[in-house]
Amino acid sequence: MAKRQASEALDELAGVASPASKKSRTGGFDTPPVLTPDADGGGRRNGRVDGDAEVDDDGHDGEFGHGRPPRAPIRQDAPTEGYADLYLDTIDRNVLDFDFEKLCSVSLSNINVYACLVCGKYFQGRGPRSHAYFHALEEDHHVFINLETQKVYVLPEGYEVKSKALDDIKYVSDPRYAKKEVMELDRADRKSWALGGKQYTPGFVGMNNIKENDYLNVVVQALSHVPPLRNYFLLDDFSRNTELVKRCSILFRKIWNPRAFKAHVSPHELLQEISLRSNKRFTLTAQSDPVDFLSWFLNNLHLGLGGSKTRPGSSMVQRTFQGKMKVESQAITARADAGDRLRFEEAADVKVDVVRFLLLTLDLPSAPLFQDELEKNIIPQVPLTTILGKYDGQRAQEHHAQRKRYRLLHPLPPYLMLHAKRFSQNKFVSERNPTIVIFDARNLDMSPYVEPNPAEWPPSEPIWYDLVANVVHEAVRTKDDVADSSDERKTWKAQVKDKATGQWVVCQDLFVDKVQSELLYLGETYLQIWERRREPKGKGKGKA
Repeated sequence: MAKRQASEALDELAGVASPASKKSRTGGFDTPPVLTPDADGGGRRNGRVDGDAEVDDDGHDGEFGHGRPPRAPIRQDAPTEGYADLYLDTIDRNVLDFDFEKLCSVSLSNINVYACLVCGKYFQGRGPRSHAYFHALEEDHHVFINLETQKVYVLPEGYEVKSKALDDIKYVSDPRYAKKEVMELDRADRKSWALGGKQYTPGFVGMNNIKENDYLNVVVQALSHVPPLRNYFLLDDFSRNTELVKRCSILFRKIWNPRAFKAHVSPHELLQEISLRSNKRFTLTAQSDPVDFLSWFLNNLHLGLGGSKTRPGSSMVQRTFQGKMKVESQAITARADAGDRLRFEEAADVKVDVVRFLLLTLDLPSAPLFQDELEKNIIPQVPLTTILGKYDGQRAQEHHAQRKRYRLLHPLPPYLMLHAKRFSQNKFVSERNPTIVIFDARNLDMSPYVEPNPAEWPPSEPIWYDLVANVVHEAVRTKDDVADSSDERKTWKAQVKDKATGQWVVCQDLFVDKVQSELLYLGETYLQIWERRREPKGKGKGKA
């Protein structure tokens, strides 16, 4: 079959425009046709009826037509003139809480995290595809603060807000102190007010017990009132140190914040880092021993601050708490009833070692097994000076087939930590010693327990220490309804001294109240921090 010839030559149609492509009609038969710019007198923008898909700036449709996503609004480098305070009235300071770990609430990332100043939630980034950007569009929340740089931005526009009205929020997020402010912490009696009108004293605020982290709360409360350590964490820059050191510094600065929004703080951010570094040994869901945690915490802070394992005094932790002790040990070769009664002075095989310590453990006398004549249990009592006799260099103790005795050496540390060992554990049961330790909060003389050294300190001069923090154990009896039996639960509280007023304050989680110094010893003392008293100039070499 022969091919039919074209009715017109192709060359003759070179200048004729092609017909418009057909599109499906979705608006019914009454939908007006699409108008071109030539057909419409410029009355419709971009030559389209209102409601049609957006087109590019050049007047043409995108590749996907109606399915193209809407374009992001234009980003601004600065606010529009006359609108510098736009959206700032939506900020709610009552919901802001910067104590939690800096993680995005959507992606759980800790990189480039912003806090929404309207609802308090954390989001990552501020770009057009970030979680903070979508939160601004979906929830109509527009003001965000970068938790690292403390810069405030308005989204989705993206410009920075430099209003002085936001300085209080920046200070609460990351408090900073001048040297003059820190010097006045223990001199002037200062009072502050939270947003709700509640009065509080900076440095003596409650700490949130998230679940079972009261063991950490009392340790942090005690350490935050050791002036050299506190001043060091308040003033220095730890941006190049480990995350543990940075979070500890932030928590100390928030405890002493005079412009806080709330009269309490939360150790959540520090707890998360401690749980990670300790391989879940110390968590917020399981209670631990405060002394075990203190030993781990101080050693890791020492390493995080650049301290050495072999060079003493290489960090602020060791310069504050570390001391020296002489240990004499002798092997026990026979039973005591077989004539092995040699004193250390008469033995030739005595081994002498000089060790360094951060904490001194005190052994409590055994509790009585029987009741008194009135058939009532007696709570035993022992003076602190009696159990300190362990370090007088004369009393011998037996440990692992060895006879040992201890003696402290000069110079004593500026701050002395004492641990009353109350708990003992064996294969069957855990026991608690309820013995009360009697002490005076002032005038603890440590000279009887130190090896005389005239070059360091006159032998006849006392070495006075004053108490600055006392951690107390409380046994709370709980009843098990199922087994119809009772059990004890451990709780901890810290008693710290306000040097500006001389008043003692007890802190137990969120509870903060005053306590008389004469009543401090009535609790089951577990951990104490003593401060060496400064001597007048020219009197010996015992200045702290």
